[in-house]
Amino acid sequence: MSVCKTLIVLSAFMAAAYGLTCRECYIGIFSTCILGTNTDCNNGTSSCYRGDAQFNATGALKLHNRGCIDTDLCGKTLTGSLLGAAYTSTFNCCSTDMCNSASSLHLSVAIGTVLTLLSTLWVSQ
Repeated sequence: MSVCKTLIVLSAFMAAAYGLTCRECYIGIFSTCILGTNTDCNNGTSSCYRGDAQFNATGALKLHNRGCIDTDLCGKTLTGSLLGAAYTSTFNCCSTDMCNSASSLHLSVAIGTVLTLLSTLWVSQ
């Protein structure tokens, strides 16, 4: 029983030491990252996020960003101003590696897999 408890504690420490990997993007337009990278979060941040900042005056202009965030900010809406323009920011969080990556990338991988399978079936006939 003591060995099991020791293994559980060691596993928890190892998981905390490795941290979380998130997609990081400071500016994105139309849900697409501009110059995004992958980043390893530090131990102080335990969530990845997808954020939206909407400028209240225009209503149509939305900027998107992604990265690591402290769980306390998850699900919150913040307001502020940038160069005199008021904005509203929201943070949607998740807690698995690369969970905030672009959905278009996941779609491309899925489509590529299906096309590969279909071409394999076609060639084999």
